[in-house]
Amino acid sequence: MLRRLVLALSSLSMLAAGLNGGACAQGLFGSPPPNASAGVNAPAVDKSPPAVDKSPPAPAAPILPGSPTAVVRPFYEHLGLELDPAQRKNFIDPAKSVLDKSDALRASGQGECLDPNMALDNADYDKLAIDKSLRTIEAVNGDDAKVVVAFVVEGHQHRLEWKLKKVGGDWKISDFLSVTGEWALSQYQCE
Repeated sequence: MLRRLVLALSSLSMLAAGLNGGACAQGLFGSPPPNASAGVNAPAVDKSPPAVDKSPPAPAAPILPGSPTAVVRPFYEHLGLELDPAQRKNFIDPAKSVLDKSDALRASGQGECLDPNMALDNADYDKLAIDKSLRTIEAVNGDDAKVVVAFVVEGHQHRLEWKLKKVGGDWKISDFLSVTGEWALSQYQCE
């Protein structure tokens, strides 16, 4: 029994060594590693640096009017838009309740409850950096949707998830949360 185990392990290690040296270098199991040895009978490997693609990145898919992403995108074009009472038409509870309570607190003169750049994960506003790095992905499941927004400011990655529900044929924001900062709008107590 021990003899069979030793034989099996030695065969396996020889097979792995053979594949690593020959087949991988020839690209049979994916692209060859950059410093793979070519073997005795293999053709010479071009060791010049790979060509750099200087073409501009492929354009992002267009944002469809009325889509969940079309509802979220303006919050990255206008700082503090989520705190504008005129934008409440884009929100439903629980987010709308928190924003309404924040408005009431501000109107009473007792101060602010929410940061003016929550959509930016409370990062410093750098429109150029945000515009350059902003990426969105949308997932729709019936009358529920999520839009994940990712961007980089000052070398720090930020990711937020916007939750939306379809109400009367229109997408409305029910909550948004920071994946990186571990907070959600719905968790704020503005009283």
